[in-house]
Amino acid sequence: MRRIAFYLFYDEFGEVDDYIPTKLTALQEFVEDIVVVSNSKMTVAGRAKLENIGATVFCRENVGFDVWGYKEGMETIGYDELASNYDEVILLNYTFFAPIFPFAELFNEMDSRDCDFWGISEHNEMVPNPFTGTGILARHIQSHFIAIRKKLLSTIEFKKYWQDMPMIKSYTDSVLSHESRFTSHFQSMGFTSSVYISNDDYPSDYPTFIDVKRTIENRCPILKRRLFFHDPMWLDINCVDLRGAVETIEKTSEYDINLINQNINRTVKPRDLYTNLEQLRILPDNYLSPEYNDADNQEPKIAVLAHIFYSDMWDEIYEYIKKIPYKYDLYISTSSEKDASLLREKTKDIGQFVDVRVVEQNRGRDMSSLFITFKDIGTSDKYDFICRLHSKKSPQNGFARADSFKKHLYENLLSTPEYITNLIGLMNKRDDIGLISPPLVHIGYPTMGHAWFANYQPTAELCKKLGVVVPLDDDTPVAVYGTMFWFKPAALRPLFEHDWKWTDFNAEPAHVDGSLSHVLERIISYVAKNEGFSVYSVMTPTQAEKNYAKLEFKHQKIMSALPNGDVYWQYSSLLRLFAGTKSGKPDFFAVLSGCSRLLFSAFRVTVWHKYPRVAKMLYGPYRLAKKIYKLSKFKKKN
Repeated sequence: MRRIAFYLFYDEFGEVDDYIPTKLTALQEFVEDIVVVSNSKMTVAGRAKLENIGATVFCRENVGFDVWGYKEGMETIGYDELASNYDEVILLNYTFFAPIFPFAELFNEMDSRDCDFWGISEHNEMVPNPFTGTGILARHIQSHFIAIRKKLLSTIEFKKYWQDMPMIKSYTDSVLSHESRFTSHFQSMGFTSSVYISNDDYPSDYPTFIDVKRTIENRCPILKRRLFFHDPMWLDINCVDLRGAVETIEKTSEYDINLINQNINRTVKPRDLYTNLEQLRILPDNYLSPEYNDADNQEPKIAVLAHIFYSDMWDEIYEYIKKIPYKYDLYISTSSEKDASLLREKTKDIGQFVDVRVVEQNRGRDMSSLFITFKDIGTSDKYDFICRLHSKKSPQNGFARADSFKKHLYENLLSTPEYITNLIGLMNKRDDIGLISPPLVHIGYPTMGHAWFANYQPTAELCKKLGVVVPLDDDTPVAVYGTMFWFKPAALRPLFEHDWKWTDFNAEPAHVDGSLSHVLERIISYVAKNEGFSVYSVMTPTQAEKNYAKLEFKHQKIMSALPNGDVYWQYSSLLRLFAGTKSGKPDFFAVLSGCSRLLFSAFRVTVWHKYPRVAKMLYGPYRLAKKIYKLSKFKKKN
């Protein structure tokens, strides 16, 4: 069968990540020609990647979404020429990774089916249509991959479908005018269709999304990108097992998982990715886990970079450091020659290489010592892994809070020799992991939902300065809170190579939010991701128990103050408070209206859940009142 593929591409920065040429190269076995229609500008290197595999690249203005991209792509060749020269036209796009399993399985199966057009996946009928609130969203083949055969391709109806296509101005337009319409439109004309992943074989309306792990187990050739950045609460309420799907790919597929990591680490908000992929690991601290360790593990080259401002804490800190079950080089920075002499004396017999340095000044505290005093270590290729520590007292927070935070950091990084071996084993086995830190501290600290504090805007400015394009999280960044962590030097190379000056940092005692030190604390993870690395958190079992119990209590207290236990509904309702505001800014009347809607909705849901009999009695009058209200609005409008 002679085929041509029109591949719709878009990237905000014009970057062509390797998953795209990999996908198209695999597709070349089954198609004669590939036309890449780009709805964005491409980098020179990105365009070269596509042209090097023989693709024709066509760049256009980003209007009309993917629908008009397909339309204009086909029009560059002409509908009559397509029908004359090809048996099948494939319309596909950048929104999925593939081939998770060989395309041969897909094409061999679909070539055996007698149909006029086909796709990989479909969406079930929905009543009412969620985009209009009325009518039906028809069952349809999803537009990320549709193949049209000659019988349909050569008809005036196919040509007319595209010629009459209205301009697509929104995602809703795209769904209503094309994606949900294409299948039923041509079926109503007598053309037949088929789909590789049939909804009839799965319990959900959208198997490649909601049942993604099952579809992968059944050798589905694609994995949707949206799964990684879709609303984590939506994935939560629908129990989407994305991590399970990815782990199944790692175990059963030859697809290179790093192709996925390269793209998602650059393009997805870290907090969304951290949640959807469950990038937290509870590591055993009393035995070596075979999951992270094997006979091939080589002796790692390790450095410890410790900033010791409080020299009286050295003995306590060294109790943790000496648990490292490997040979390591120890680099210490401190603020005075007196403390340096003391630390040299205390470390002279530990049996490891030791280098004690005095910082020029204490501006920037542990952050300036890391990126200025230890610049030579961070920019060398001498070490596989580096552990960053410092003497943390936080006297301004009171002893109990400060001590709890300190233990949260040290125990989750250097708990036991077995724990450290497992941590190093995880970083060894996963080339993509460039940074590991304890998770967000929340016991004793008001960080949840507000951890940017005054640092968001200066972090955005520094990202721009450093060329970091990873999107910033909205509320709580994935960050190295407390600035202690393990990392691979390559992950933070841009920060070590940057020409920081001592004067860039606030002079003491102005170590405040919004200052460079606090900004660096939050930007470190984004830099690692910008370099193509994944960022994970780790915890000991004991710390995990402690944190989860207190987190669960906080969550249930918040939820108990709201009308029902549906987190997604509560969150969506609160967001609607600002519906109708101008430029995203609070507007008194819009907020008042939103509060009224929220209160009424809360009352309605509460009655339905707690007093079902009363709810059933009120349902009829409520529906009637709603219809009268809508009718009055319609008459007023017209």
